[in-house]
Amino acid sequence: MIELDFSLPAHEAVYRALRTSVMHGEMRPGQAVTIRGVASKFNTSMTPARDAVRRLSAEGALSISSTGRVATPELSHERIEELASIRALLEPELAARALPRAHINLLERLSNINSLIDQAIVKDDAVDYIRRNLEFHRTLYLRAQAPAMLALIETVWLQLGPTMRALYAQLQRREASHNHRVAIAALKAGDEPSLKLAIRADVTQGLRMLSIE
Repeated sequence: MIELDFSLPAHEAVYRALRTSVMHGEMRPGQAVTIRGVASKFNTSMTPARDAVRRLSAEGALSISSTGRVATPELSHERIEELASIRALLEPELAARALPRAHINLLERLSNINSLIDQAIVKDDAVDYIRRNLEFHRTLYLRAQAPAMLALIETVWLQLGPTMRALYAQLQRREASHNHRVAIAALKAGDEPSLKLAIRADVTQGLRMLSIE
């Protein structure tokens, strides 16, 4: 359960909490979202809940039907393929830009996150798995010092959150991604081609499996 950051104005706190909830796969594809339900979930008034729903709909994280029903999106195969292609283009580039700024503390941090991913898998906790997986990528990409690119890819993660929840159930993982370990080794060796290949494989393999079913 995502908690509100009470240091922020209510409308911003609810927006960020609901955004994180969607991105981490707490909601399944096609799950209905109501303003009253959001207000109840975060124990807030209707106004910040309405603002959060409006903002997330504009970002593509929620869809509004012709009847006004708001829900998490059920992505078509074509849309999944499109978003996978965006990840394949941007994320290897972010990783490559991070490479010159990689240091031992970053490598240790990434290894620790990978261990937490393993723990999430053992617990069969899909939400924690998605959260830790995104944490791995975000931790690396922050070293790229490319905030505009990172903001773009976070929007893609946001749109994919519910789909990633559905994908997790199909993959039946037993350990953290092999591609993560290859990426860490490539960072340590300063091997940009191997790093980009590992990141590209990691961010597309599962999604493309969904897109061709």
